[in-house]
Amino acid sequence: MRSWALVTGATAGIGESFTRLLAANNYNIVLVARDMPRLNERAAALQGSYGVETKVLQADLSTDAGCALIESYIAEHEIDVLINNAGFGINKAFTVSALDAEQELLDVLVRTPMRLMHVALPGMKARNKGIIINVSSVAGFIAGGTYSAAKSYLTVLSESLHTELAGTKVIISALCPGFTRTEFHQRGRMSMKGLPTFMWLNADKLVAKAWSDALKGKAISIPGWQYKLLALIMSIAPRPMVRKIGMRVRVKQRR
Repeated sequence: MRSWALVTGATAGIGESFTRLLAANNYNIVLVARDMPRLNERAAALQGSYGVETKVLQADLSTDAGCALIESYIAEHEIDVLINNAGFGINKAFTVSALDAEQELLDVLVRTPMRLMHVALPGMKARNKGIIINVSSVAGFIAGGTYSAAKSYLTVLSESLHTELAGTKVIISALCPGFTRTEFHQRGRMSMKGLPTFMWLNADKLVAKAWSDALKGKAISIPGWQYKLLALIMSIAPRPMVRKIGMRVRVKQRR
């Protein structure tokens, strides 16, 4: 009998790559996103290509109702893999952005993964098996606005839970990619002009790396030599320098 994996933000980008990797590894897939036509399209493709079962859940994870729907599903079903991937960015400085947009970002990037993990972990601990991968970002290592702050929360919580569950067979890992070729930047209306080609990552490759690192028990997965180097620099650089780098990145994205 196949185990079930649940992926949020499952219809595009990193989330969509995770659905294919997990299906290839013989998991049935629960796909979570807002766009029902795309959910059905992706589910049908997974069934046709991999012969797995699928379940689609339409939910807006920025809302209490959307988050509660997925919480209830996890509480009532045996989920052995949880991929917290749903997210978006805001292309405005905090002082001029819409408060509703800031709240939605916090709800999707912080509230929802925290709550889904809180619901999923008791069952995983009881079965003494399970994998949770939280799709964070190297942005969490710099000071780049609300998005950086939210990703920092997700990375640190993942590290904490990884340590707390070290004596079990439940794995918690934070995936911290850099710039990846997905729809993310287009949806956020972020300008990526001038970014060197070598800084772009391939979603399928980084997802494969994240899965491999999780199975090896690594708390943090940073795909790509360029971002491993960046993370190292950020960890030893003076904080004033880190803050300046974060601000420069944000200003360039808003152009």
